[in-house]
Amino acid sequence: MKYDIAIVGGGPAGMTAALYAARAGKSVILFEGEMLGGQILPTRKIENYPALPDVDGYTFADGLTQQITALGVAIVYAAVAKVEKVENEFSLIAGSENYTALAVILATGLKHRKLGLDGEDALIGRGVSFCATCDGMFFRKKEVAVVGGGNTAVQDALVLSEYCSRVYLIHRRNQLRAEKNLAEQMQAKENIEFIGETVIEELEGSEQLQSLTLRNVVTGSVEYLPVSALFEAIGQLPQNAAFANLVDLDEDGYFLTDNECRTSCPGIFAAGDACRKNVRQLTTAVSDGTIAALSAVEYLR
Repeated sequence: MKYDIAIVGGGPAGMTAALYAARAGKSVILFEGEMLGGQILPTRKIENYPALPDVDGYTFADGLTQQITALGVAIVYAAVAKVEKVENEFSLIAGSENYTALAVILATGLKHRKLGLDGEDALIGRGVSFCATCDGMFFRKKEVAVVGGGNTAVQDALVLSEYCSRVYLIHRRNQLRAEKNLAEQMQAKENIEFIGETVIEELEGSEQLQSLTLRNVVTGSVEYLPVSALFEAIGQLPQNAAFANLVDLDEDGYFLTDNECRTSCPGIFAAGDACRKNVRQLTTAVSDGTIAALSAVEYLR
């Protein structure tokens, strides 16, 4: 079956794009290889979305799902393995099926690089977080840790230092990779402590994170660090490799778009965290989804 617009990815950006495209009277199909909602799903409390000061990620995603299904958006729970442009149409292969669309919106999102420790996934949203800006206020006046050594890790530590009584920045090397001015800002904060040449070996806690098991990579000594939260800032992985033959990516694999969410390929748009940008928040994801959908609708005219 042929659709006006195909959307790859069922996170907030993809579902918002589906919402606006369907409301514009277009036939829409949305592909999601895992669960609708994406990275927002495990968030226990969203406090920084306008006019929704107290909603969890599942409820937010469920509300969006109900909106788009009520508008007739077709949802296929399968990952898109390949997209090809055939004349003025696009062919999408998902599972064992082939679909056709006149325009495509790529909202493939990111996967956060994890430590790979036992019990880590179960503690996401229960003390383990990937967003200090989103979750920092939940740990006001508590001791927390950040793992990583780049700009994101130091920026997270600085954000958390405004709320938390103490912030430990854990890095496997003895020097940070962050820019000098950020490192200097961190050093000026009395409640941030740098723990270098150290890796995290275990996460303690069943229902909630309670402590970290740390190992010094030089001496081999082990210590236990009681914390209420761990913010992981060890990198993000865009899920864009399957589309590199169609649209331009930057050196890190993020989609390159203009202000209207257009990619280098006419008829293909990109939205959300998979695009090159400085700010990745729920609000920016739904903003991108809106712009991408309206741009796709304009393209079809």
